[in-house]
Amino acid sequence: MNSVEVLSKLKEIVGKDFASNKREDLFIYSHDPGASIPRPVDFVVMPKTTEEVQKIVQLANNEKIPIVPMGGGLTLSGLIIPVKGGIVLDMKRMDEILEINKFSRYALIEAGVTTGKLLTYLRENYPDLQPPIPDAPPSATIVGNVLIHGSGYLSQRYGDYGGLINGLEVILPNGEIAKFGSCALSDYWFGRGPIPDFIGLFISAFGTMGIITKLSIQLFAKPKKRDIVFGLMEDPEKIPDLLYKLTAIGIAEDVLLGMQDKPEWMKGYVFLMTYITGETQETLDEQVKILKKLYRKSGARFMKAPKKMHDLYLGRPIFAAGAADYRKGGGFEYVGAFMPLEKIPDAYKKGAEVSRKYGIPPTLGSRLIGETHTIVMFFSYSFNRADPKEMENARNALHETNKLALELGGIPWKAELDGQKLILEKMDPNYKYLLKTIRNTLDPNGIMNPGNWEII
Repeated sequence: MNSVEVLSKLKEIVGKDFASNKREDLFIYSHDPGASIPRPVDFVVMPKTTEEVQKIVQLANNEKIPIVPMGGGLTLSGLIIPVKGGIVLDMKRMDEILEINKFSRYALIEAGVTTGKLLTYLRENYPDLQPPIPDAPPSATIVGNVLIHGSGYLSQRYGDYGGLINGLEVILPNGEIAKFGSCALSDYWFGRGPIPDFIGLFISAFGTMGIITKLSIQLFAKPKKRDIVFGLMEDPEKIPDLLYKLTAIGIAEDVLLGMQDKPEWMKGYVFLMTYITGETQETLDEQVKILKKLYRKSGARFMKAPKKMHDLYLGRPIFAAGAADYRKGGGFEYVGAFMPLEKIPDAYKKGAEVSRKYGIPPTLGSRLIGETHTIVMFFSYSFNRADPKEMENARNALHETNKLALELGGIPWKAELDGQKLILEKMDPNYKYLLKTIRNTLDPNGIMNPGNWEII
């Protein structure tokens, strides 16, 4: 089947306005917001229903055409740029909130539902419930975030967001529909057990195992009040002990740390933000007192933040992405790495060295995941998009930091192609064998985002 025939088939499935191979339509799908090298795309298609996705995957499988799913398109590590061309499956039209279960506290959504849409819907209809939301723009999709072990302001208490998935509806590489979790045998999407749990196959698989069309995500009681207690530390070596003690007292909703050379007042400090919640202002005031005392005993100084800064971080706890604004051109790239808490001091020190090596102002951050069981580290690199040399520097820094994360006992998060290769080189051989076996069994024609997690 030639490209004209493939396009005709795609238009039959989704309608003539939602499939294209025009260069002007394909351009944005060959790039991502990071420093990844663009790659050509052959087709883009925007399905509206599960059945349309099923037909597209069946067509791709029959014709052996690579297929890459895309949510909000905000990933920085090239995961939605087709390595071998083919079809980009843009899921934005599948944006229905199908169910909110108040008592079992979950939301059943389609793959294109954005964080902004779910937040707005809950505020208007279920103001006592909150979803797990990442540090990302409101156009980021819920499904896209949770399927990469995403994190956000509920991660310190409940773990990374991949663990908060109750159930999935998936189009497998052969075009068959499968359900995982309680929905496999119940009308309710309330949990993952007590049956064999296959949901993990699709988390951080980067679209290589199937296309997720529906997902149930856990919701949580929304506290009436929320505040931040800021602190400054001069010695990163004290971070593990401070966070160990902080989580032991059980009052932190979220814990974020950062170290930046820009703005100038932050240079030389580790910036600490502990988010607290409560039903009354008196409860928050008591928690602030406890944290001030803990900060002081652990070598940190309480910081009275200006109201503008306080309100910014309380409403949107993002500071690493702001690094893109300090350089002409607005480019931003980063490595995330899940790692043991005790390695964080080395990560801050050595990560800053990598940044300075490539002439990039150091911007590093970290967030606790599930108390101190894991911590995710962010190594951020800003660059000028109009300067090819700066983009190359960002990619080189990215590669060095992936190696650094592995050397420190961590695992790069949502790794780009080169990062995946580094992970696979270090991976237990039987883990790798099983991964290859499962992929080849599910996808014998190799159409699902080929090039990613590629084991030779």
